[in-house]
Amino acid sequence: MNRSYKIKPIHATMRLDRWIKNNIGKYPQSLLEKSIRKGKIKLNKKKTNSSYKLKIGDEISFYNFNYEFKNIKTNKYTPSKKNLDENEKSLIDDNDEFIVINKKAGVSVQGGTKSKNNLIDIFSNSNLFKDTKPYSVHRLDKETSGVMIIAKNYNSAKLLTSLFRLRKVHKTYLAICHGVFKNKKGEIRGNLVKYEKEKKISELAITNYNVISSNNFFSFVELKPITGRKHQLRKQLSFMGNPIVGDVKYNIIKSKNKDQKKLMLHSYKIKFLINNKKFNFKAKLPDYFDDYLNKKRLII
Repeated sequence: MNRSYKIKPIHATMRLDRWIKNNIGKYPQSLLEKSIRKGKIKLNKKKTNSSYKLKIGDEISFYNFNYEFKNIKTNKYTPSKKNLDENEKSLIDDNDEFIVINKKAGVSVQGGTKSKNNLIDIFSNSNLFKDTKPYSVHRLDKETSGVMIIAKNYNSAKLLTSLFRLRKVHKTYLAICHGVFKNKKGEIRGNLVKYEKEKKISELAITNYNVISSNNFFSFVELKPITGRKHQLRKQLSFMGNPIVGDVKYNIIKSKNKDQKKLMLHSYKIKFLINNKKFNFKAKLPDYFDDYLNKKRLII
């Protein structure tokens, strides 16, 4: 069998092997690895590897891939009316090209094996996308709340995705961290390490920070990431010795993390420029975030 597929914005940054399993068939990993190694599966007509992160416009081609394709039915999440209403009420802006919402913590952007409750499936059932479908254009961790953009059409998704990739979108986060920062403001710069199939990859990560208020035990901080690495803010703050309250994955101060189960990280503001038009959106802090600021006397 010989077929080719073009990568759309919604699948940008997804691993090649994951894309195949999600969109073509749930083949064994060993079979995919062997087929890629032998050139039966190529990317842009060249050999590649299974962990390659896809880009918009990439072409995946299958050559003599003579295995029966299994049309796996994807179990899309169907939201309850209450869940749909709650997410529609989180709307910050609605225009012809995209919507902006204040995402709740605990909701994934896209579906997966561990994430049935996700924004793409939720808004696929919304009248806001009655004549089209939602496209995700950037990431926001499941446990992080705040500003989220969802495109309404392919062209808008392509444009917005490129703005994020080229660092033309400026984001501001708010976080409550353990401990006191040595300096009131500064830059966090260093390499973050990740592993892909036992291969060590080091990537430069840069974040500017400003301490808004603090006491002897906690700090309320404004964060402006310059780069966009996975879990960048959470990792950097943990390495500094000031992990984010509620972060069970990277929190090195677990004994002091029992009074708050939610991640105290909020995507507060996002701004960008399209055709010389300025877009600037803010997302109100969740009630539990405000309550924790009051509880720890970190009032602005």
